[in-house]
Formats: sequence, structure tokens, C-alpha cells
Amino acid sequence: MKWMRFRVRTRTDAEDILISFMEDIGLYGAQIEDNVPLTAAEKEQMFVDILPEGPADDGTAVLSFFLEETEDGHLLVDGAPCTPEEVRARMLETIGEVRAFTDVGEGTVSIDETEDIDWINNWKQYFHQFWIDDILVIPSWEEPEKVIEGGREKQARLVFHIDPGTAFGTGMHETTQLCIRELQKYITPQTVLLDVGTGSGILALLALKLGIRRAVGTDLDPCAVPAIEDNLAANGVDPALFQVILGNLIDDPAVQAQVGEARYDVVLANILPDVLIPLTPQAVRCMKPGGIYITSGILLEREKSVEDAMRAAGLEIVNVAEQGEWCCVVGRKQA
Repeated sequence: MKWMRFRVRTRTDAEDILISFMEDIGLYGAQIEDNVPLTAAEKEQMFVDILPEGPADDGTAVLSFFLEETEDGHLLVDGAPCTPEEVRARMLETIGEVRAFTDVGEGTVSIDETEDIDWINNWKQYFHQFWIDDILVIPSWEEPEKVIEGGREKQARLVFHIDPGTAFGTGMHETTQLCIRELQKYITPQTVLLDVGTGSGILALLALKLGIRRAVGTDLDPCAVPAIEDNLAANGVDPALFQVILGNLIDDPAVQAQVGEARYDVVLANILPDVLIPLTPQAVRCMKPGGIYITSGILLEREKSVEDAMRAAGLEIVNVAEQGEWCCVVGRKQA
């Protein structure tokens, strides 16, 4: 199976209207490439491993539309066979219609052919096993590789299986690794953990494998539920030990009631400062006296703002760990 890709060079302001008009000629769904910064709402929902800042937004965008090729080299558009040039001509005509009332920028259409792609599993080529100190993190489709250190084979204290899927992070990012290292300092067999923005459950599941009593995770994305179910099974963890709650802990009373107050020995939040700061007062209410609050996803230049929010909520700063351009700030609630 091969796919024909039609790339439209345009402006970010015209993305939505062009996509809508392309649907009228049988092109459904578009891949969008631009440098528009994430909004506060988007950041609040972004519980994947955090990426560094990208290029500055220059107002331009590329929209890619994909059509499957038939065996005779034609394309099917709403069930009717077309040639690539016929599709391109229709797209240019549509762009001309939109240009009459909106600045579409360059407005050109280029065509290229893609290889047969497994759209569901193609991301796996980018995720391979890695180590966090003496913990081996490995996806289900790989076998452990031997690692030699100091002339001896490295032995894993714990093997952790994680298949993040297409919606969540892998644990490879510095922010997640900082959380894992801090987490190990504070958990015990009696620990009850709250993981805010749990995603595929990496941090909570690892804590359960390290022997904590139970965990609760919150997330805004419904995809978190099947991802966590898969990773629980892959690691042989009893699902009864991990409760997942969908919703926003910051301002949703129903979620706050489910999570509860003064129940958790450790609260984790690997998100972003713009979410961590308003989250902190609610996180403190969830913690037991003497509880620990581990925060990450913080660029070094934002460290002070997170520390200030913790102190304002009555926490004592007990540690700040750094890795690369990121830091992890740990606070303790008064006993």
C-alpha cells in the first residue's frame, strides 16, 4: 500500500478554514506543521514527555493531506478515482476560493509519494530500552540487551516494561528520570501515592513495582485508561492497586472529592510550571502531614516560580535536583 501526500504551504491563520474547505472536496484530516506556541489550555493537557522549545513562530504552516493509491496508480476521493494532478487542480481551485477572503500565504500544493507505513506502530522505531541507574526500562517488543560496565555485565535491580503508545511519553525524558530518582528516596511499603497527570502511568507503576501500598493517578486524557491497563498487565501489577481518575484536580470538585484530602504520603506532578503553580495548593490539601510533593517538568529559569508557589502553600523545600536544562523541586508538608 502506498500513499500520495499533498502538501499545502500556507499561513497559520488560514489552517482551520483551509482544512474545512478541503473536506468539501473529499480530503479529510490533515497533518499540521507549524511553530505556534502551545496555549495554556493545551499545556494543561500535555502530559507527554516535555519537549524543548522549538523555533520561533513565523506565521507559516504546512498542511499535509494523504490519499491511498490503488493498484492502477489512481487515487480514490469520495469513492471516485482521480489522478494526482486532478486532485492538485481541485486543491488549487479551493485555495483560490479561500484566498478571496483570507490571506493564505504562499498557497502552493506539492505532491510526493510515501512508502507503505504502519501508522499505528511506526512510532516504535524511536523507543528502545534504556537505563535509569539500575532500573531497566524496556518496551514489550524488545529483548534485554547485555550492557557491560567495568568489565562486568550490568544487572538490573528492576525490569520495568512500558509501552507508552502514541499518546504519552516513554520515561526517557530528563524530567521523568528526575522524578524517578527522587521518588526512590521517599517511598516505603506503606506509601500511598498520587500521580497528577499520570499519562501511561510510568511513575505510579514504577512505584508499585518498587513496593508501595497503592497509587491513584489523575489525567485529562481518556487514552490514559487503556494505556495504564496495558502497562499494568505487562508488569504483572494488580489493577486493584492503581485507581485512575479522569478530570482536572485543580478546579473540578468531583475529581477533588474522588481524590480526597490528607490521604497521600507522596504526590507527584511531572507537568509544567504553568500547571504546577495553580495545582500546588490542591496538591497540599491531598497530602498527609509530613507528606512529600515531587514536581518536575521545570526549566531551570522557572525553578524560583515553583519554589515560591510551594512556600506560599506552606511547604518546606527539601531538595532541588537538576539534569540538563530541567530541574525537579521537592517540598515537604509540615507534620
